[in-house]
Amino acid sequence: QVQLVESGGGLVQAGGSLRLSCAASGRTFSSFFMGWFRQPPGKEREFVAGIRWSGDNTLYADSVKGRFTISRDNAKNTGYLQLNNLKPEDTAVYFCATRPGDCANWGCSVVGWYRVWGQGTQVTVSS
Repeated sequence: QVQLVESGGGLVQAGGSLRLSCAASGRTFSSFFMGWFRQPPGKEREFVAGIRWSGDNTLYADSVKGRFTISRDNAKNTGYLQLNNLKPEDTAVYFCATRPGDCANWGCSVVGWYRVWGQGTQVTVSS
């Protein structure tokens, strides 16, 4: 079973940047689709971005498109989410998640589609 650990969160001012990492254990990580979600205070978990094992078929929520970039380095068993031009409304706990296979028809934007989740990392953007 793959296990995931997020890191890289912190406190930044509006307009700043962070790079989140998702370190995976398990030899089959390279074949897993990876998604990033976030959960603002008092709200439900929402889809942020997803990426196929090969790096194509990337998906982004409209709220982050053009500001966030998802990527992965399979040789390092690590996924990344680059957060640029951060806004106070980006404040949330950010989670990575994986599932074997591909995403079809935005199915990977649904929380229940994934099989493994990390513990989350806090991102706080000051106004």
